[in-house]
Amino acid sequence: MSKHDNRDYYVNRELSWLMFDERVLGEATDTSNPLMERLKFLSITASNLDEFFMVRVASLIDMQHAGYSKPDIAGMSIDEQLGAVAAKTHDLVDTQYFVLMHTLLPLMEVEGINLITKHEDLSESQKEYVDRYFEEEVYPVLTPMAVDSSRPFPLVRNQTLNIGALIGKKGEDSRDFATVQVPGGLDRIVEIPCSDAQRDREGGSRAFILLEEVIERNMPKLFLNYDVYCAYPYRIMRNADLSIDEEEAADLLKEIEKQIKRRQWGEVIRLEVADDIDPGLMEILKKELSVRPDNIYKIPGPIDLTFLMKMYSLPGFDRLKAGKHVPKPIPEINDGDDIFEAIRNHDILMHHPYQTFGPVIDFVKSAAKDPDVLAIKQTLYRVSGNSPIIAALAEAAENGKQVTVLVELKARFDEEHNIVWARKLEKSGCHVIYGLVGLKTHCKITLVVRREEDGIRRYVHLGTGNYNDSTAKLYTDVGLLTCAEQIGEDATAVFNMLSGYSEPLYWNRLAVAPLWLKDRFIHLINREAQNARDGKRSHIIAKVNSICDRDVIKALYSASSDGVKIELIVRGICCLKPGIKGVSENITVRSIVGDFLEHSRIFYFENAGNSEVYCGSSDWMPRNLERRVEIMFPILDEGLKKKVIYILETLLADTVKARIELSDGTYERIDKRGRDLINAQEEFCRWAAAQVTQKDPVENSRVFIPIEGA
Repeated sequence: MSKHDNRDYYVNRELSWLMFDERVLGEATDTSNPLMERLKFLSITASNLDEFFMVRVASLIDMQHAGYSKPDIAGMSIDEQLGAVAAKTHDLVDTQYFVLMHTLLPLMEVEGINLITKHEDLSESQKEYVDRYFEEEVYPVLTPMAVDSSRPFPLVRNQTLNIGALIGKKGEDSRDFATVQVPGGLDRIVEIPCSDAQRDREGGSRAFILLEEVIERNMPKLFLNYDVYCAYPYRIMRNADLSIDEEEAADLLKEIEKQIKRRQWGEVIRLEVADDIDPGLMEILKKELSVRPDNIYKIPGPIDLTFLMKMYSLPGFDRLKAGKHVPKPIPEINDGDDIFEAIRNHDILMHHPYQTFGPVIDFVKSAAKDPDVLAIKQTLYRVSGNSPIIAALAEAAENGKQVTVLVELKARFDEEHNIVWARKLEKSGCHVIYGLVGLKTHCKITLVVRREEDGIRRYVHLGTGNYNDSTAKLYTDVGLLTCAEQIGEDATAVFNMLSGYSEPLYWNRLAVAPLWLKDRFIHLINREAQNARDGKRSHIIAKVNSICDRDVIKALYSASSDGVKIELIVRGICCLKPGIKGVSENITVRSIVGDFLEHSRIFYFENAGNSEVYCGSSDWMPRNLERRVEIMFPILDEGLKKKVIYILETLLADTVKARIELSDGTYERIDKRGRDLINAQEEFCRWAAAQVTQKDPVENSRVFIPIEGA
């Protein structure tokens, strides 16, 4: 056993993820954030927790059912993990609702935003309005369902909000269960007239009530011949992790369609109920839904806080939001420029969302129209609802170009979306492939093959984020446009591998998972360790979303023990513990949670003064390195390398949004006393604006501190 196998040196993956959601929740409590931004962050924690249950908790329960006994990276059994996760999530939910009910709702009232969470609190005039709204807008949509000897317990759909009730025939002493689904097609937030007390406040007021409260108040109208003894909202979460045997599936697309439907029948892994629910009603739900006690959450407020994002989006509250950043132009590309000529002149680096995603869209659009373009090849993992890239690819095929698109059908919760796009592209004449059996294709790459005067030239886009013009305004990512010959050759090899299982004998510049990327990372880490042992300069900086691969962590521990300075910027899961004497005392870990989702993956290796910089699609996780097709690409141009290093330097200089991981795996904010207040994301907004007017603004930045050896 290696000295680095000690379970105390690692953090459980699931608990580390929950600590990330706590950091997001910390933004909802941060008084420096505008009020509506705090609501937004609280909503994000709820959305995150939903996915965590449907995927991660579901996976643990599946392993428990299967009798899986191998401990995790931190030495915890499945039962231990489920117990710890339940305790942590109950604490997290308690904190969510404390923040909402005792901090944010009172602050909203001060600002004239009245969210009525109990229909009993309506004024008489508001009750009249709500009842009329119910009869005119809501009642026709509802389907009340009673349960008795002739009507079995109905299917309660995943993630739907419902109202359960105990009812009895008038004049009879009986209690039957009934339920009605709160319709997802209606707005959950209903604006109503203000009461006299609300209207008298200075500055104007608005009042809102949630749709489930409107329905709950009017339940007797749904069961006219019954007494309604009680009615309470509830919501369930089902196991939504797809189980697909790709080896046996004759048609992967049809098999995934079939599995998506089964999500509605998956095991119930979470039940949320009102905290004052009638005990008899609670027992019925618990029995019929077969939910274990530690997965029942009694909620002291509105169930499903994702509605707060809709609250955030309501018009009229801009004064309570942060200023909206408008992505800036890429200085190397002006409107009307020939994008292929611009790429031939110089490799182009893009930093989203600070800089516009437009050139990536224009790259595909121009290729679709250009008569000299012979072929377009692209991987698609997640795209937007009305994707201009999909439209351009379809147009390219209709224009007679050879278009090959890999659509990843197994992109979690985007399966239905991607099936629709795959069929649309096929109808347009594109050659659509679904990747390699047993692997997700997660890399972000586009290849355009063009005939030019001096022969065939290949243009390539490589990125750290998806080809999604919507999330490109919210996620931080790095992209590279290049026509470097060796990268073009590698790009061709990638697509030949994906479409024809043809593995190249060697790669020029790209490192690809699951073939050689993990070995490449460990080689680069070990090279820094050897340099440290030889007395040469050594330094590693890595920005990723998650670190939980044991082999990578052990290599980092070993390099730290040899004296390598290692600075990690990890948004989410981090199973590594920094600062352990003799193990990781040369490692620091920071997590940044800000207005934009940190999504880029960037790697810096000092290499004894001859620094190397890479970007890619892969995190340091087993799934990325062993079960996905991923690409890491080098930044070869010295000027662009300097820009990428500046991105890392700025993130490391952040004193506002950064949290530092301690040696016990917990996180704390940076003590700001005596420090410059630097918000990295705000700095990047300023830098993007400066690049439009300055040729090279990096050295003029207030956080520019040259990394030794760079």
